[in-house]
Amino acid sequence: MRRWIKPPAIKLLAVLAAALLIAAAVRWLLPADAARPPEQGKASGAHQGGNQAPPVPVLAVAATAEDFPIIIRGIGSVQPFNTVTVKSRVDGHITKVAFQEGQFVHAGDLLMQIDPRPYQAQVEQAEANKAKDQANLENARRDLARYAALLQTQLAATRQQYDTQQALVNQLTAAVQSDQAQIDTARLNVGYAAIRSPIDGITGLRLVDTGNLVTASAATPLVVITQIKPVYVTFTLPERNLALVRETMARHKLAVLAFDGDDSKQLSAGQLTLVNNAVDQATGTVTLKSVFANDDAALWPGQFVNAHLVVDTVKNGVTIPAGAIQMGPTGPFVYAIKQDSTVEAHPVTATQVEADTALIAKGLAVGEEVVASGQAGLSPGARVAIQEGKPGEMNAKQPEIGPQGVGSTGINTAPAGAGGITPR
Repeated sequence: MRRWIKPPAIKLLAVLAAALLIAAAVRWLLPADAARPPEQGKASGAHQGGNQAPPVPVLAVAATAEDFPIIIRGIGSVQPFNTVTVKSRVDGHITKVAFQEGQFVHAGDLLMQIDPRPYQAQVEQAEANKAKDQANLENARRDLARYAALLQTQLAATRQQYDTQQALVNQLTAAVQSDQAQIDTARLNVGYAAIRSPIDGITGLRLVDTGNLVTASAATPLVVITQIKPVYVTFTLPERNLALVRETMARHKLAVLAFDGDDSKQLSAGQLTLVNNAVDQATGTVTLKSVFANDDAALWPGQFVNAHLVVDTVKNGVTIPAGAIQMGPTGPFVYAIKQDSTVEAHPVTATQVEADTALIAKGLAVGEEVVASGQAGLSPGARVAIQEGKPGEMNAKQPEIGPQGVGSTGINTAPAGAGGITPR
């Protein structure tokens, strides 16, 4: 029995046969080289005609040795050494204002003058009373001497008369002393009428003008004087740094550097004087106080500053520009330049970064040359051409400085026991 192929199946077989014939014809017509894969060393992204890729232009720098500070940072504010709210101690009209707002005054300088005439009159009255009592006292003493002479002869004087005269002398002596006290009080009020600065400092706003009547019981002050030489800087640090700070402070004095709000410019240098006696449990921080001489008045009361507490100084530490440090999958590294002008990746541990300079604790030796700028086109084994210039001029990618150290991966590059050291 014959089996017949249906027409659709015949069409499919014809299409497949035609496709095979076309493929065979195309392969026969192409050159022999086109069918072979490209040979290694032929034109590719890395090489042309067997030539090596051109060297990558970079800026290089050699690791150097220098003394490097280990710093703990905190946010703080400037506080005046002393603040005086000046008020009047006597009543009267202000006849003179002897200072300018914002003026630097010394202790004893005249600030305001209250009309002193009423108090000068009291001085004169007290002096007159003293003179009167003094004259009576002298007369009583002479009578007492006469009674004493008569008492010895037992003529006209009796013991009672003598004792009475002695009591009168004592009474008048006390009256003279009271008069002197009144004179001193009146003179003191005359002095109080001239209001003087009790400290060296800067005057604030003038709160009372000439001609106003002031009283000793008035709540409104006349002016506020703030002492700014020296000043305090108080700042806070995480409690994890407390043990390190206290141990170091017990060995030697600690320096504190005050930087501006951008943490880019040093304003003044001082000394740590106090670690507060309790940790703030709400914030987990401890408050520290430092004293600054502030001779140039660079620090102003109420100003916010960045406090740099110098807990140690590494002698002859290995340093390189911070821009030379790159971040890789395993952490920070630098491209070290070998003798044949090729580079290799050296893992490093950065302890501190200050003023765009990094302190390397491990992974690099003094004198080793590293790529400072131009790392974008590099890979291990690449050939470099060292250019003249300053690091950073080739737009090298700078490492991100995170709260734990160099790099944005959160790797803590702080030395053991110095937790919380954060490079700028």
